[in-house]
Amino acid sequence: MPRESFMIALRSVLFNTIFYANLIIRMIVLSPYYFLVPRKIAYAIPKNWARSNHWLMRVIVGTTFEIEGLENLPDGSYILAPKHQSFWDTYALLPWLKDPVYILKRELMWIPLFGWYAKKQRMIPVDRGARGKVMVEVLKRTKEELSTGRQLIIYPEGTRRPPGAEPLYKYGIARMYRDLNLPVVPVAMHPGLFWPRRSIHRYPGHFKVRILPPIMPGMDPDAFFAHLIEVSERASDELLLETVAQNPYLPLPPTAVERLVELRKLNAATG
Repeated sequence: MPRESFMIALRSVLFNTIFYANLIIRMIVLSPYYFLVPRKIAYAIPKNWARSNHWLMRVIVGTTFEIEGLENLPDGSYILAPKHQSFWDTYALLPWLKDPVYILKRELMWIPLFGWYAKKQRMIPVDRGARGKVMVEVLKRTKEELSTGRQLIIYPEGTRRPPGAEPLYKYGIARMYRDLNLPVVPVAMHPGLFWPRRSIHRYPGHFKVRILPPIMPGMDPDAFFAHLIEVSERASDELLLETVAQNPYLPLPPTAVERLVELRKLNAATG
């Protein structure tokens, strides 16, 4: 194994070990404080955990990032709609959000400690196969939380997708946009190039998180859905080209390679 590949593998194992130890130890040691103080004060613990993970990524793996467009986050309640590629983007933006709430798979609430922490923050569990009355109750809970000024985080594609993959947006985001009557803030980023899904490898480099201007309420849901996909994917394509240019030695998944070929052909054809 070449020395560089060996070092990446070694740093990946070291990071993964410390990452999960950091999560478990913090939850155990800080539980008395977390469960005794008011909910909003307790939120400092997961936010500081997220910051510590960014430090670990920088120091152990050599991965850094920057955020563009923080000024696009509205005051009060809104729906944050990030691209979803990696476990990284499930927690990474916590330090920059005032009081976020997630709609979670109900099975996650059954995990010892993690589920208790999530329940303290009034996260909203849902059965992914649920219909009818269950979804009505989820929407009711969501409205209750957002009425207090919280921010809802929804991944419009529903599950992690590899960088450059064909987008598969779920129409549920359009229904939320219609029923909640709140701005939707798209977020483009490619953490999946550095923290790939279903892989233990973590790669060094630098990438951007781009927070786009909010889509204000009032659009027809179908028009909103088409617009969300268009602005999110355009920004995602731009960032893919930028990220690969800035990190020329980064190993790319086949989906990213194929999309880069398409984008370069398109750019050449349009001059």
